Amino acid sequence: MAQGEVIITPVSGKADRKAFIDLAYRINASDPHWVPPLRMEAEELITPGKNPFFEHADVQLFLARRGDAVVGRISAHIDHLAIAMDPSQGMGPGTGNWGLLEAEDETVANALIARAEEWLRGKGMNRVLAPISMSIWEEPGQLVKGFDHPPTVMMGHQPERYNDYIKALGYQPAKTLNTYELDITKEFPPLIQRIIASGEKNPKIRIRQVERSKFDQEAALILDILNDAWSDNWGFVPFSDTEIMYAGKKFKPIVREDLIMVAEYEGEPVAFMMTLPDLNEAIKPMGGKMLPFNWAKLLLWLRKPKVRTMRVPLMGVRKRLQSSRLASQLAFMMIEYIRRNAIREYGATRGEIGWILEDNQGMNAIAEAIDSHINKVYVIYDKPL
Repeated sequence: MAQGEVIITPVSGKADRKAFIDLAYRINASDPHWVPPLRMEAEELITPGKNPFFEHADVQLFLARRGDAVVGRISAHIDHLAIAMDPSQGMGPGTGNWGLLEAEDETVANALIARAEEWLRGKGMNRVLAPISMSIWEEPGQLVKGFDHPPTVMMGHQPERYNDYIKALGYQPAKTLNTYELDITKEFPPLIQRIIASGEKNPKIRIRQVERSKFDQEAALILDILNDAWSDNWGFVPFSDTEIMYAGKKFKPIVREDLIMVAEYEGEPVAFMMTLPDLNEAIKPMGGKMLPFNWAKLLLWLRKPKVRTMRVPLMGVRKRLQSSRLASQLAFMMIEYIRRNAIREYGATRGEIGWILEDNQGMNAIAEAIDSHINKVYVIYDKPL
């Protein structure tokens, strides 16, 4: 273990921000399964005015140094939309967060987490949920299973040792998040096929793909269903209007009409499923850099993605239909239609669904019914301050 006193200082100015971003690339360079984010994306995440999270959150970034060497980093933040939620949903008054942890060793990690906790206490927080980097909608949780393969787009990947550091500081699991992997080249079990066929014969059911020409309307519809479907979920935090516009702009380059389905029942949109081609497959070899030629490679890939993996980051069924047979039937139909398109149009062979809360019985049952299995597990930890 390295020797020398660890000094923690708040991030201040461009040089510190650059050091904060650079550290992740250095610490994770030897991990073959870590996906270096594009540097412009990493910078955007931590910059007020670029990331709308800052409009409803207090954020403080910290760097750890030994002498002149940067050896660690962490973010501490309070999401005011999250603390306004009912405590029964996981967040609520007095709950702060930390995330974006990178540390050369346990001594550094301990010092950084202690400083983040101190900052949160100073802001009146009495509890911490972590790691969350930085919004619950971005990269929540510490990876505890699935270190042997890269994460898909918008999923985190941290060293296993961080989990040991966190637990040793008295943090207890608050919630487990699972992702499910499946071989999409295989047809679903006969029972599921019969459920899908039955739905196709039902004149009240219509499964349609979104229309890119009506992108804003479709995005608003999906978010309306999402807010209704997820509103009682653990950890739910509503999107702000600015975040909705930001997400729409960010997703637009990788959105494909035939990979996002809306289910209508008696003419009313009641469910949706969003699937994204795994952008991480394209950016992993780039090392975070767009220059000199990676920008051209990325543009070419975006024109017609060919990927191994498709990720289902979001799906939802209106609350009044949840736990019904119809909800499961619509989900199976949307998954099947997207599965066919993913194979035919994009050459995909693998799907990943998640994250899904460990106690979301409906979604876990759907995932298991189509012969998928848990491939990654993340834990969000809880600690009183």
